[in-house]
Amino acid sequence: MRRFLKFIQSKIFITAVLVLIQLLVLFYFLISLTNNFVWYYVIGLILSVITVLDISSEPMNPSFKLTWIIAAMLFPLCGVPLYLIFAKSKQSYRIGKRFKSYKQMMRNAMRSTSDPLPEIEKDDPETARQMKYLQKYAYAPVYCNTETKYFPSGEEFYSDILRALTKAEKFIFMEYFIIEPGKMFDGILDILKKKISEGIEVRLMYDDLGTIQKLPKGYDRYLESLGIRVSVFNRVSPSLDTFLNYRDHRKILVIDGRVAFTGGINLADEYINAVERFGHWKDSGIMIKGDGVIKMTETFLQLWHFSRGESKIDYAEYSSDLLCEPDGYVQPFADGPSTDELICELAYIGLINCATKTLYVTTPYLILDNEMTTALRHAAMSGVDVRIITPSIPDKKMVFAVTRSNYRELLNAGVRIFEYTPGFIHAKSVTADSKVCIVGTANFDFRSFYLHFENCILAYKSKCVAQVEEDFLETQSKSKEITIEQLNKRGPVYAFVQAVLKIFSPLM
Repeated sequence: MRRFLKFIQSKIFITAVLVLIQLLVLFYFLISLTNNFVWYYVIGLILSVITVLDISSEPMNPSFKLTWIIAAMLFPLCGVPLYLIFAKSKQSYRIGKRFKSYKQMMRNAMRSTSDPLPEIEKDDPETARQMKYLQKYAYAPVYCNTETKYFPSGEEFYSDILRALTKAEKFIFMEYFIIEPGKMFDGILDILKKKISEGIEVRLMYDDLGTIQKLPKGYDRYLESLGIRVSVFNRVSPSLDTFLNYRDHRKILVIDGRVAFTGGINLADEYINAVERFGHWKDSGIMIKGDGVIKMTETFLQLWHFSRGESKIDYAEYSSDLLCEPDGYVQPFADGPSTDELICELAYIGLINCATKTLYVTTPYLILDNEMTTALRHAAMSGVDVRIITPSIPDKKMVFAVTRSNYRELLNAGVRIFEYTPGFIHAKSVTADSKVCIVGTANFDFRSFYLHFENCILAYKSKCVAQVEEDFLETQSKSKEITIEQLNKRGPVYAFVQAVLKIFSPLM
């Protein structure tokens, strides 16, 4: 009873109830029209035709178009208003103006000590071509004076960030989708308190929806009372507004402009297996030192100022020089709904298209649009050894059903799929031909590619590439391979449910 009372008083419950009331009022008004069948039919038909024509003319992914067309045709008086609220409002003047200012910040920040792309192009034209795309459209320079280190588990990642935090001398920037009091975050917080007492600037940004059931009420004020500058990204409000969909899914830690961390690991105990959720939690992260940290620092500052409605950024104040032992090339990049390009998806597709021998993918979700499915199938059918690892124990059962609904088409093309038997795999990585990899926060799903603010690191001929590949093969050894025969045993009811969920997967 105590838990129930606490839940009904929580922000997420109150917000959900208020949004539901708005939807019910809207649906009541629409359903009331059904009292006159003729008018209902005529209005529904007109709305459906107009909406379908509008959807067809939009520069929208075909998967989204199909979902909204079905909704508009089957449920015109409900599907059409929802389309206008959640699909069309992204183009509203208010949202467009905010995104335009953010894109301008990204353009103004791009800088690098040198441009190694001509050198890379002589050695590997295909990889250089992908890097050029990220440089031009993600405003992401390529850096060579940068060291890398890959972490195959949250436990190893946590140990290294604690050591790095204790060495901070100027500033600490942290940006996470989830933070939660517990062993992991409390250990970090103890160090942050000490660093604040030494006069070091500490900033923390976290996503409101990602932490809505994790943090006690007023936790941002508590952190600010400790001396931490806090920004809560896109606070949840009880309104039918598509901006609620745009979440900060990034994971960034920058220390003194000299060292930075990212990957799939949030600051909560399951990520280091201090508590068990969905079996063993398999995650990964990456650290960079040197010039590449410049871009990570800029990425943090840009979204920080965007979140707070500020425009002027003094990048020079937070820049730093650190000579590193050459370790190949790195290209940190970021993505979000503010960009006109699908940066993360096209970066993944670029690696898939470049692969000639091997392509290894780890992802917690495999919810693919037509472009990604085609790229993976084409790679496998062209003779590339394509392997994908997904979880065996899901964190979201409906999403897991959609993930499995994508297996058959890929398996028929020759892609090998494995499910991580010990539990849930949250790592997001791609390696191609043992020479290039991407490690970051973007899942293989619609939310990461279309709705979330994400960040990744592309590494070419860096030592971390071999580490990512070695970790993949080690994880594969603990996973079971999925076959067509196994899919056929799941029965027609399961297949029907998967088919229905797949239609609406772009909205999940």
